[in-house]
Amino acid sequence: MTRKAVKGSVIADFLAKNPIDDYEALDFEFLDEYINAAGDDAKGPDDVWEMYFDGAVNLVGNGIEAVLVAPDGKHFPIAVKLRFGCTNNVAEYEAFMSGLQAAIEMKIKKLEVYGDLAPIIYQVKGEWQTKDLKLIPYQKYLLELIKEFKEISFTHQSRVGF
Repeated sequence: MTRKAVKGSVIADFLAKNPIDDYEALDFEFLDEYINAAGDDAKGPDDVWEMYFDGAVNLVGNGIEAVLVAPDGKHFPIAVKLRFGCTNNVAEYEAFMSGLQAAIEMKIKKLEVYGDLAPIIYQVKGEWQTKDLKLIPYQKYLLELIKEFKEISFTHQSRVGF
């Protein structure tokens, strides 16, 4: 296992063990700050963003994380402790959904998605099908979320580390 993979797992485990009780959702309303940018560095809503997601299931608890990376390199992390028992696949789907929902709220239209669990990436791409009754609703919901994007791609990475 690579150092990045270990780091990603440690972060997910830490976040699952230490929930924020007084969490308030971030307001993703951006007031077109890219309009004031000048030159080649100007980034608009049609630039390609990246999203990395991961889920963790262990004896301590279940947690998910996703990170949206803006074209200028800024990171927007999402971390949630799941308060229900689930499998690793369900945690991965939850992380994937949370990242996509945040991207939609941020009005991102072009997105490259990276995940470390091959079945989920290939199921969403339509190359594989799931027969697990728990996962079918997740897959259907993700396919609905995907329709909100102008361009979206999915890449399987052997292990994502943040």
